[in-house]
Amino acid sequence: SPISASSIYYGIPLASGAMTICLFLGLELAIPMAMITAIGTAVIFKNRFDIFLYFLINSSMAAFWMQNCRERKVFIKAGLKLGAMNVILVTIIDSYLGGSSIIKILWDWAFAFMGGVGAGIVTAGITPLIEIAFGYTTDIKLLELANLDQPILRRLMIEAPGTYHHSVVVGTMVEAAASEINANSLLAKVCGYYHDIGKIKKPLYFIENQTNGINRHDKLAPSMSSLILIAHIKDGVEIARKNKLGQVIIDTIRQSHGTSLISFFYEKAKQLKGENAVNIDNFRYPGPKPQTREAGLVMLADMVEAASRTIANPTPSKIQGLVQHLINKAFSDGQLDDCELTLKDLHKIAKSF
Repeated sequence: SPISASSIYYGIPLASGAMTICLFLGLELAIPMAMITAIGTAVIFKNRFDIFLYFLINSSMAAFWMQNCRERKVFIKAGLKLGAMNVILVTIIDSYLGGSSIIKILWDWAFAFMGGVGAGIVTAGITPLIEIAFGYTTDIKLLELANLDQPILRRLMIEAPGTYHHSVVVGTMVEAAASEINANSLLAKVCGYYHDIGKIKKPLYFIENQTNGINRHDKLAPSMSSLILIAHIKDGVEIARKNKLGQVIIDTIRQSHGTSLISFFYEKAKQLKGENAVNIDNFRYPGPKPQTREAGLVMLADMVEAASRTIANPTPSKIQGLVQHLINKAFSDGQLDDCELTLKDLHKIAKSF
């Protein structure tokens, strides 16, 4: 037959395994995966070292090119690069083994190139299936969520315009701060957009949506007020589940207020009932504290954005003082204990805000 079996081997899109792993779990797990597939394949082909090398280099480089995949064209670009590299690898293998006819080399090239492009196409096809099946949130999913035309953000815009504006500003703040400290800026931005979606349920109980100075909390007991505020987290988690926003976003909604104190209503309750009659735990958010750097960023930006609205005659130095004060407060309250933000990070974040 004109096509030899070994030519066809070069067309196997094996690299898509390492590419997919890199997309969901990162490069540090994709490289061992590349190693294992290469060893397994070489064993199947009666311990051929050339096959082992070909698939090891091919899978490792494929995974390397799949880092920071934010658009669909990355799959195709990686596939084309991989195809070109496969052609080079095959040429080296053929010239090393010697005795190949021109026809065989041409077929090798054709299959090697198809193997590269094929790996890109297979990965692009598998990705949405894995996202749906295992609830992973890739950068591509995040890009879809970052689109302000999402139905849930449109509802927020119409029903709770103040919250919507606050969330967009928080998203922009955390995106800038995240790139300063090398956190995932896309993830941070999306979490900023969605962290307060629970306020859709009772928009008028949140100060940013109140107009004409009418405050619904004036008629409520402070303990009731704090229950309503705390409920927006549970509501947010429910809405996020219903809209399949993914676990990362659900976790950040939970963590974005940590176990911080609703101090306004706590102080009000103390004034009404006396210092000892009030249980401080009823005025704390249920938590958990932020577990990721991105969740920590959202928490800080949320505090800063809300407080900076209340400054009369804001000047740069007033805002700087406020940002420092709020970050120090969150830090000393222990809210940032679990999220691996260093003091150096906090300094950069304050500057960025």
